[in-house]
Amino acid sequence: MVSFSYEDLEVLRELARILATPLDLREQLEQVLKKMSELTGMDRGMISILDRDTGEAVLDVAHGVDVEGLDITYKPGEGITGQVAQTGKPMVIANLGKEEHFLDRTGARRFLDRSELSFLCVPIMYDSRVVGVLSADKIAHQVDNQDYEIQVLSEVAGLIAKAVHMRAIEEENRRLKNLLGRTQRPSSEIIGNSKSMKEIFGLISQVSDSNTTVLVHGETGTGKELVARAIHRNSPRSEGPFIEVNCAAMPDTLIESELFGHEKGAFTGAAQRRRGRFEEAHGGSIFLDEVGELSPLAQAKLLRVIQERQFQPLGSTRIVKVNVRIIAATNRDLEQDAAAGRFRTDLYYRLNVFPIYMPSLRERGSDIILLADFFVEKYTKQFKKAVKRISTPAIDLLLAYHWPGNVRELENCIERSVLIAGGDTIDSIHLPPSLQMKVSRPEKKQQGKLTSLVDTYERSLIVDALKEARGNQSQAARLLGTTKRIIQYKVERYAIDTKRFKARKD
Repeated sequence: MVSFSYEDLEVLRELARILATPLDLREQLEQVLKKMSELTGMDRGMISILDRDTGEAVLDVAHGVDVEGLDITYKPGEGITGQVAQTGKPMVIANLGKEEHFLDRTGARRFLDRSELSFLCVPIMYDSRVVGVLSADKIAHQVDNQDYEIQVLSEVAGLIAKAVHMRAIEEENRRLKNLLGRTQRPSSEIIGNSKSMKEIFGLISQVSDSNTTVLVHGETGTGKELVARAIHRNSPRSEGPFIEVNCAAMPDTLIESELFGHEKGAFTGAAQRRRGRFEEAHGGSIFLDEVGELSPLAQAKLLRVIQERQFQPLGSTRIVKVNVRIIAATNRDLEQDAAAGRFRTDLYYRLNVFPIYMPSLRERGSDIILLADFFVEKYTKQFKKAVKRISTPAIDLLLAYHWPGNVRELENCIERSVLIAGGDTIDSIHLPPSLQMKVSRPEKKQQGKLTSLVDTYERSLIVDALKEARGNQSQAARLLGTTKRIIQYKVERYAIDTKRFKARKD
């Protein structure tokens, strides 16, 4: 057993004191590496945490190494760090200049003479399992006894083992939260279970934590404003204001005053000083709806404030600096408008940093029933009606319609139907006349044949799922990646007897 010097025992006590302070885990580990460098001469200290699923060592904390913006990972057995993570055994490289397996992914030793450096690397063990890797450089001629140096570093690894274990759990929880956020609805107002909407949820989850400018593309009525609100509510700015501006409703004569404010007497009718919408949004987010409708003059003024994050109110000499997150939306093809000279190219690229494309309702067939049910519940409560369901013939009409007005049109349709329905069911007669019109097409016969084939295939899929689920419609819905409501509708439509599956025995 190695006997530690008095100086090294003092180092270990100092590190233990740091770990007992009320700092967050990452800060504690950074302080440990800093103190280790000051007191032992072990420079460029790094702590990598182990991903339990992949076995990869992910660089988490470093001192004396610039890792800002770098994502450094070592696969099992890759480089010195990967070998220590995989084997759980420490390694000493007496002369880095002669070690071909040393990767130097951080680039910290790019301009150093590696032949003058030794590299020490030890596993961090917690509950008899490798949870991370601790490594550091030391001047080669200062390493008189390799076993002693490794023992000192191993003792440090033992001290920080619990903190590293907890860091690994924190990171795993963060990854799981991000993964979950990619499939969960970011807002109760956004309804959808289709693949395209799950992709939207993932994009909202990815961009919410940042200050990145977002441009939401989509037809009128697809819910662009709801996406903007969801991004704001899931962001660090959620406690700040969310200011909405309808760019299409602002004439050139008022745009500067509306966005940037004005002083008293700045123009005829300016009876008092007024704050602009950008100033009102300070510390929060500003939503520029229908930004493609801005005039060339307004585009120029908007570009300037995006670039400089400051402006002068109308009639004032003072400079107003603002900290705002910009979310814009458009129903136009701004790229095409920019190419045609109708929209400033430089402004387009400033806005389109993180684009989100909202699908039309006709691309979200599986969401129509979900949305319809949601609006039935909403307006039943609002109008104090007894409506509880939508009949199968009415659902057929909803699914067959092309919805040029998207979700907004569907909501208006259900609101009207709830108002005029006399009982507890919305029937076909309660739907607007536009949904009940049947357009005859020359290819009707061919379409009928295709529809028949699709229906047959869909029915067989549902029957197979019900067999596997022993008639449990909720479980069958999960197997097919849809909702119980849709399965119930399809079961009724195809006249499937679910009772025969419940009695089925292996």
